[in-house]
Amino acid sequence: MAQLTELLPTEAIRLDVRAGDWREAVRAAGGLMEDTGACTPEYTAEMIRNVEENGPYIVVAPGFAFAHARPSPAVLRTGMSWVRLAEPVEFGHESNDPVDLVVALAAQDSEAHTSAMGALARLLADPAKSEALRTAATPEAVRAVLLQQEGASAAEPQDSAPAAPAARAPAASAHGMHKILTVCGNGVGTSLFLKNTLEQVLDRWGWSKYVTVEATDTISAKGKASEAVAILTSREIARTLGDVGVPVKVVQDFTSTTETDAVLRDTYDV
Repeated sequence: MAQLTELLPTEAIRLDVRAGDWREAVRAAGGLMEDTGACTPEYTAEMIRNVEENGPYIVVAPGFAFAHARPSPAVLRTGMSWVRLAEPVEFGHESNDPVDLVVALAAQDSEAHTSAMGALARLLADPAKSEALRTAATPEAVRAVLLQQEGASAAEPQDSAPAAPAARAPAASAHGMHKILTVCGNGVGTSLFLKNTLEQVLDRWGWSKYVTVEATDTISAKGKASEAVAILTSREIARTLGDVGVPVKVVQDFTSTTETDAVLRDTYDV
């Protein structure tokens, strides 16, 4: 699978960009992917329509928006861009606004970039590395932090999540292993952030052998809900899903193992 630095060339990183609103911020990120041959202008328009139709769920952590849309013919190759704003802008998110960092993804499918998403999620969950990214003086300095992350152990804890509960692991469900769905509008971007964070928590609990996590989109989630013990998602996507017959749990910060730990404890009443 492609690494983060393979998908994000130095030419696709721009710092201290001025944007009048969230649309201009997304256009700036999309324009960099257009310039580096990852997508056409239509894909940039699709990223904007995604927010207009599904709400600001792409603001997955305080100050951070992950712009993307569904794989389409407008994607020429899987690639990313990185835009740090000179002044933060509002996306309309209840708790994570304002945004000063917009990372964009153009994905040809839902698989090749999963490793890169995991690395980015762990990086942004690390306060020291996140601060280094927000204060980097040049695109090369941003790349240096990303390269350092790729060399770090994927199992390295990134925040002070509580210890694993003393409760017994869950018994098998009717479908075998328990399944939790992480859901976003397209199933290729923000849901992968939350999947990675949830899997880190399950690893700490020693529950990975009992619970599997699947990232998916809103349409597929409705069909798969009967197989799951719960759905974890944003407030905006939870409203879109409505009643699907299983608990739908809202997570505000998709990179926080502490918040995800608390939601998992609530799900299993431990």
